[in-house]
Amino acid sequence: MAVPILKDIVRQHAEQAAHLWNVYDWHLLNPDENPDMDEERLERLVEQLNAHIDGVRVAGDEGVAIAEERYAEFPEAGELFLLRMLQPTARELLIADLDLKSVRNYLASKLDAARS
Repeated sequence: MAVPILKDIVRQHAEQAAHLWNVYDWHLLNPDENPDMDEERLERLVEQLNAHIDGVRVAGDEGVAIAEERYAEFPEAGELFLLRMLQPTARELLIADLDLKSVRNYLASKLDAARS
């Protein structure tokens, strides 16, 4: 028996994952801009980001479709990041596993190509 997918909840997970990726990446690039983002808060942010990504992953193909819809509506780095994290080769990855330079290069190249 198939488990029902609560599309509104999965969409919220997708939106939060995209937003939290942007917050996380911006903080790493600009650590002095937010003095309130200490190590404890950063760890919580990463935990939440991983949880929201998992919230989309557990929805399987429907989760991917929802993430694709979000990217079609908002073709930005966070939405593209989530789509990449949903690919089969990234399904087990956590934020701590990422090579951030490679991630940023990937996002920049894909976003630049999409905007051209």
